[in-house]
Amino acid sequence: MSTKATKKGGLAGLFAVVAVIAVLIAATFTTIKNNLNLGLDLQGGFEILYEATPLNEGADMDMSAVVNSIQKRVDILGVNEPQITVEGDNRIRVQLAGVADQESARQMLGTTANLTFRDVYDIQMADSSMIQEGGASLAYQDGRPVVSLKMKDSALFGQITSEIASRASDGTNVLVIWLDYEDGDSYAAERQKFQAGQEPKYISAASVNQMISGDCIITGNFTEAEARTLANLINSGSLPVKLTEISSNVVSAEYGADALARTARAGLIGVLAVVAFMIFTYRVPGLIAGVMLAAYLWAIFGIYAAIGAVFTLPGIGALVLGVGMTVDANIITYERIRQELYKGRSVRAAAAEGQKLSFSTIFDAQFTTLLAGLIMYWWGNGAVKGFATMLIITVFMTLVVNVALSRFLLNLFINSGIADDKPEWFGVKKSQIPDISKGEEQFYFGLEKYDYVGKAKYQNLAAVIIIAAALLLSIFHGVRKEGFMNLGIDFASGTKITVVADQPITVSDVSAQMTELGYNFSYQSAGENTVYATTKESLSTEDLMTIKTAFIEKYGIEPGDNVVTPVVGKELVRSAVILTIVAWIAMLAYITFRYEWQYAVACLSALIHDVLITVGIFAILRLEVNIELISVLLTIIGYSINNSIVVCDRIRESVNASNKLHKEDYREIVNDALNNTMRMSIFSSITTLLPVIFLLLLGSRAIFTFTFAMFVGMIAGTLSSIFIAPMVWLYLRTHYEPKKRTTKKEPKEALDEYTIKGINA
Repeated sequence: MSTKATKKGGLAGLFAVVAVIAVLIAATFTTIKNNLNLGLDLQGGFEILYEATPLNEGADMDMSAVVNSIQKRVDILGVNEPQITVEGDNRIRVQLAGVADQESARQMLGTTANLTFRDVYDIQMADSSMIQEGGASLAYQDGRPVVSLKMKDSALFGQITSEIASRASDGTNVLVIWLDYEDGDSYAAERQKFQAGQEPKYISAASVNQMISGDCIITGNFTEAEARTLANLINSGSLPVKLTEISSNVVSAEYGADALARTARAGLIGVLAVVAFMIFTYRVPGLIAGVMLAAYLWAIFGIYAAIGAVFTLPGIGALVLGVGMTVDANIITYERIRQELYKGRSVRAAAAEGQKLSFSTIFDAQFTTLLAGLIMYWWGNGAVKGFATMLIITVFMTLVVNVALSRFLLNLFINSGIADDKPEWFGVKKSQIPDISKGEEQFYFGLEKYDYVGKAKYQNLAAVIIIAAALLLSIFHGVRKEGFMNLGIDFASGTKITVVADQPITVSDVSAQMTELGYNFSYQSAGENTVYATTKESLSTEDLMTIKTAFIEKYGIEPGDNVVTPVVGKELVRSAVILTIVAWIAMLAYITFRYEWQYAVACLSALIHDVLITVGIFAILRLEVNIELISVLLTIIGYSINNSIVVCDRIRESVNASNKLHKEDYREIVNDALNNTMRMSIFSSITTLLPVIFLLLLGSRAIFTFTFAMFVGMIAGTLSSIFIAPMVWLYLRTHYEPKKRTTKKEPKEALDEYTIKGINA
């Protein structure tokens, strides 16, 4: 077959694969979009963590029965894809996205709904077992909403009403219907409250003058929505336990839709910026990286739609971060290919060698990120678990789509022969390549050589200053009893109200309304149409209803709320510490296993630096520390390890290739490794930071903490992989040098791997 035919065949295969990818994306786009399960932060809804206690002290609790009872109530609400999970021995987390009437749903889920019929002396005459299953319904009497009850045991109901009616002579012929009667409740006390204009705990108290052998009607000062909710509660049956809210997060549909639109737009711009950067920097391989990114995004969304995973705002953040991380794998490969071209290899030989040398680095970097994701998933909850899910899928897709598909497409292009003697298609000028036939040696290395070891002290001094300043400021604020850190309600407990309007609102507008209602909050503007109101007090459901009703009347949109009790706040702090420590230990063990303990300690030192710098910046700026920051810190750990491993892998490669090394040789090895990997570090940081910058500038304010922490952490991670990890390794290696070991002498490279003008070029 002729060379021309081979080129055509190779390019035809490349275009065919790209066409198949395009057809697959186009054919499944609508299906994937319609089957994506959006979280409550993207379409509105609520998440509530309940603590269950038995109705009778000392009784056993069957949590599966509790879940079944809650599921029945959710079915009545008609909510798609509810998330009901048991946590520990006595807690249940309920997540309902897209609920139209959130407060009615909240009332229905949390109410025990133990219906009882009692007399004026609070003696129980009957319970809900007397009512037909599903026998409660909304009805109207004289135009007013009531609840109609169909009796299963009409004879028993007739006997009860006959007995009540016989007490007409002393005026105690009243049948009182209670919902969740508790010891200590009294009809007499509640009657006095009712006469004083307050809402009584009982739901109905009707005089009975004769026996009633048919159906029953519950009357009261109901609205239509309240009557319908009560009927649904009765039909769903009583819960076998009492549920107490210990944490809640309610997001209005309008706020969720705005957050989705802003974040998706920012993410798309970020992805396009990454593709543009790759094409500008790497030419044809950059185009292949763009095709790979399209396939990567399609695969991510397809997997989420297929497994029914919940897509959240932090999940979008993890996806955008994943774009940068998966492109990072391309950069490692492409830079290795360039370095082989700079040595004088042919395009084909450089591509083969570059792909071989980069694989172990990519695998180790992705595996350590996977460790962080798995730890977050196992021990995290809520937003952390959603973020971890996306991170785990990202790692697998990076290895499958990037390493497999990207290399397959690149090899089709290379093997077609069209790129032979065209290094400029890889962003390498021919003037940068030595002529091996004339005995020239490599003279271009990508960047000017730099003494990183000598300059590390300046960066490290800056890091010490930042950490010291953060510590001193934290102590200062602690002494003033303002808190060492600005802990959000996730850790300090409290309530956060998100006031949303379809018109511009200011902090003073919201503050004036809250003051009028008698509440004291701290306020923060979150854009033109949103204001956060925060207090360290965990408000009751009644208080939340009062606040929400006022703002609905004022702006026409229901505010969101997030309530965390002190017990949950303490547990989140403990879990955050455990998550970080476990992640560190897991990574330390893996790097020790794959490399040596000096590399592991060096990488761990870089991680500690990154965490301290990120937390230090938050302390200096008094930014809110919340649970999303923990997700970021764990991600930074994976990202920093990624960069540090690239450098450490190059150091190990140089050490293993040398038979005899003296202490002064190690300094040169570190500098050479950093000079050889600097472009990788810089370009990897750019492609990862670009999406984060656009999220920071254009994304939803709901994930500002997340994106800002990511921005700070990535810069810290880049610097630590250059100035911390290699320097710690250098110190340990020169002070605790391991036993000498012999290494096989590398065979002399065959000449036909190089480009020799006049022979194979």
